[in-house]
Amino acid sequence: MESKETLYKRFNQQLEALLQGEEDMIANLANFSALYYEIFSPHWVGFYLVKKNELVLGPFQGPVACTRIAFGKGVCGVAWKENMPQIVDNVHEFEGHIACSAQSNSEIVLPLYKNQDVLGVFDIDSTKFAHFDGVDNAYLEKALTLLAESF
Repeated sequence: MESKETLYKRFNQQLEALLQGEEDMIANLANFSALYYEIFSPHWVGFYLVKKNELVLGPFQGPVACTRIAFGKGVCGVAWKENMPQIVDNVHEFEGHIACSAQSNSEIVLPLYKNQDVLGVFDIDSTKFAHFDGVDNAYLEKALTLLAESF
């Protein structure tokens, strides 16, 4: 089995090729989610985009998801409000967690920035507890920066 670092290196390499010459934000968000899903096989992966004063479901891979999330609500809303990545080892212990899927047990959410403005958040759910760590955070921050530079 490949290490997490090896998988992220492959992800970033393939991501660069996917983004090459493509400036459409939705197309790039969709391919980013699909590539992550293909390489890492999480329960759910995708984007929520800031629209007015809430997060609205964007491109994703996995089962049906919550459509709208209020500012500061759930893991995604907290990541947006605090403007910081959130790594949650057990979502059932996270106060105010929004259970879009009963199968999700851990989660990582990172803000997506463009010119220091938060455009939305990138959310990954796992059926495993404590699935995400600083390695995920570090590689995903770099990948999201590369993504935002494409549009």
